[in-house]
Amino acid sequence: MPISLQSTQPAVKLWLRDETKPMEHRACLSPAVCQELIADGFQIKVERSTVRIFNDAEYEAVGCELVPNGSWREAPLDEIIVGLKELPENETSPLPHTHIMFAHCYKGQDGWRNVLSRFSNGNGLLYDLEFLENEQRKRVAAFGFYAGFAGAAVGISAWCHQQNEQGPHPPIGYYPNEDELIAELKAKIQKAGRNPRIMVIGALGRCGSGAIDLALKAGVPTENILKWDINETKRGGPFQEIIDADIFINCIYLTTRIPPFITKEMCDGERNLSVVVDVSCDPNNPFNPIPIYNASTTFDNPLLTLSTANKEKPLHVCAIDHLPSMLPREASERFALDLLPTLKKLSKRHEAGEWVRAEELFHAKVATIEHPDDGN
Repeated sequence: MPISLQSTQPAVKLWLRDETKPMEHRACLSPAVCQELIADGFQIKVERSTVRIFNDAEYEAVGCELVPNGSWREAPLDEIIVGLKELPENETSPLPHTHIMFAHCYKGQDGWRNVLSRFSNGNGLLYDLEFLENEQRKRVAAFGFYAGFAGAAVGISAWCHQQNEQGPHPPIGYYPNEDELIAELKAKIQKAGRNPRIMVIGALGRCGSGAIDLALKAGVPTENILKWDINETKRGGPFQEIIDADIFINCIYLTTRIPPFITKEMCDGERNLSVVVDVSCDPNNPFNPIPIYNASTTFDNPLLTLSTANKEKPLHVCAIDHLPSMLPREASERFALDLLPTLKKLSKRHEAGEWVRAEELFHAKVATIEHPDDGN
C-alpha cells in the first residue's frame, strides 16, 4: 500500500502565545482557523488567557491543546511561536525559537537592535508579519482595515468630546462588536450638533477604506469626507487642506522620506483642525510625515495635547499602535482568514516564496546590527 506524501512530512507545530501588551485582546489565530489547520495535520498548542477575545474553551473545542500562560519560553524548539505584538521590552534573554509576530524592529524603531540581537544570540528566527508578502510584494494579511476603522472612531469620539465636554478624553475600552461602537458614536455626533469634516490620506488602501467605512456608518455624510491618496499628495506637502478639516486621519504606509503633510508652524496658526489620528503610528520613524509629535498614545490615555501658539483651538493627537484591538473579534477573524493560505505553506516554508522572502529579510536585518546604515 503506497504511503501518502502527507504522512511522511512531520507535522507543523504552532504555539499560540498569550499577548502581554496592555489592552491587546486580539489573536493571530482564531479558533476557526485553528480548526482548519488541525484538519490539515497541524498540531496547535494555545496558551491559556484571560485577555484574549476568544476564550480558552473555543480553542479546546476545535482540537487545540491548552498550555499554561507564558510557557512558550520552555517550549520544544520545533514549536513555532505565534503571536501578534512585540515581546516585553524589559526582556533581554536570547530567543532560540522561530517566531511569527509583528516585531516592529525593521524600520529603525527605538530598540530595534536589541530585539534583533535576542534572535541572533539565540540562533532563533523571526518571520515578521508586517513583511510577509506575496509575489506582488503585498502583505498577505494585515489589520489595516480595522486599524483605520478604529482610528476614525477615536478621532470622531475625540472631536465630539471637544464639543461637548471639559477635561481629558476618558480611557478607551474594547467593544464586543462594531454595532455597539457605531451606536455610541452616532449618539455623540448628535449631541455635538453637527457632523465633523474629516480628511483621510491613504483613502484607497485597507486602512483608509476602513476609516471611511466607519465614518459613513457613524452617519457622517460622504461630502464631509475628503478622500486623498497618491494622486492628491504627489505634489508634495505640507497641505493646507489638512488644517481646514476638523479631523485628519493619516492612513499611509510609508517606507521612504517625503515632505511632511503637516508642520508645527501650521498648527500654531489659524486652523479648523483639532484632532489628528496617525493610524500609521510611527513617531520615531525618520520618515514620519506627521512630525508634530514624538510619542505614541495608549487606550488608557488615547490623546496627546500638543502645545501650540493657537491657544483658542486645542489640538489632540491619537497615535495608538494597536487600534484594531478596539474590535478584537472582528479584527482577529478577518486577519486570521487572510493569513490562513500562507500558514498552510509552513510545511514547505523553505520553498514557499512568502516564507523564503521573510527569512531572507530577517537575515539581512540581523546583518545590520553592527552596520545599521546598511539596512535601517
